[in-house]
Amino acid sequence: MSGGSQRIFNSELNRDLLHNDIQEFILNNLESDVHDLVLKSKEFQGIPMPVIAGQIESKKRIQKKLPTWFKTTGIYYPNKKRLEQSSSELTANYKSKVFSGQSLIDLTGGFGIDAYFFSKVFRSVTYCETDAELSTIAAHNFSVLGAENIEVIHGSGISILNSSDRKFDCIYIDPSRRHSIKGRVHFIKECEPDITEYLNLFFNRSSQILIKLSPMLDLQQAVQELDDVSRIHILAINNEVKELLFELRKGFNDDMEIKTTNFTKTGHQTFSFVFTEEQQIEPNLGSLKSYLYEPNAAILKSGAFKSVGLNYGLDKLHQHTHLYTSDKRISFPGRVFNIEMVIPYADKKELKKHLLKTKGNLSVRNFPINVEALRRKFKIKDGGKRYIFFVTDQHDQKIVIIGGKA
Repeated sequence: MSGGSQRIFNSELNRDLLHNDIQEFILNNLESDVHDLVLKSKEFQGIPMPVIAGQIESKKRIQKKLPTWFKTTGIYYPNKKRLEQSSSELTANYKSKVFSGQSLIDLTGGFGIDAYFFSKVFRSVTYCETDAELSTIAAHNFSVLGAENIEVIHGSGISILNSSDRKFDCIYIDPSRRHSIKGRVHFIKECEPDITEYLNLFFNRSSQILIKLSPMLDLQQAVQELDDVSRIHILAINNEVKELLFELRKGFNDDMEIKTTNFTKTGHQTFSFVFTEEQQIEPNLGSLKSYLYEPNAAILKSGAFKSVGLNYGLDKLHQHTHLYTSDKRISFPGRVFNIEMVIPYADKKELKKHLLKTKGNLSVRNFPINVEALRRKFKIKDGGKRYIFFVTDQHDQKIVIIGGKA
């Protein structure tokens, strides 16, 4: 393999960290304060305590996010920033089921979570990573986890594709934010590499491409910049959008589907729709009834504001108020509330009576004043079991809905 890449055969890790007594010390001190450990002792078994503390801190961070890694003895951890950037097991396992085939290349391997789960469904996986230390760590962990069908290459995934005519059943890429960009990424061109520059190369090497992008990205803008997008997957965990996955199939010219999944503590909520159909739907607007429905974050990100109401037979409060209502409670991919009280926002006396110096969870939907300003205005403390929505209804009237979780 040319193009500045090399296979990783010999690990350059601090292997003393992998000795049984060190691993046992790490395991026994997961509940300890790492700062206290460093202050109490300069080293343990000849290893500087800050180095051991770094492994303890990293292991603690991934307990819920990466339970397989957490439970496996002998895992070597990178710095905490690398762990924060990695996929979770939930989303990595999901991605592994999007495509199938014999071979996959992961152009931006990172800590290797995605490559590991891809290795469970593809016969061979090629992992590429420009960071030498990270690729060495990944190679070690793959061996510990028994993933023998992953080839680890230290080098640019783009260079590797350019330097060979080899075809793959699937290409996966998770571009990172450009170093010059501060804050969140909103456009594909703010990523490194800029995928739009390499689409021809990708489609010359595979007919299937899976791209992971920032959850802050504008979906319609991204579709315009990419080619042959067949499906967009929006993944949320506990109602927080974590990943956008763009599924590209060479020559695709049919209607694009958007599939949303929200992983919860008790299972997962899914909702899918066809993008062109969403644009043609006329929502059924209606007045408030007994129950109020708030779609989960993945659905709200998808823009399925009309499809979700139609699919579940719900009335929408307003064209631009993405809340729904019904007389009978139904199972819904989001939160459901009992409506206890509705107060016109113009009725200052009633508002003061029921809101002033109370406690509640505030939300605004299609409303001219933000949550912080409303909380200050009515001196409402955050929290409790009460939910307060400031919204605009079907008659363009500003109202306040008070209720609790159904």
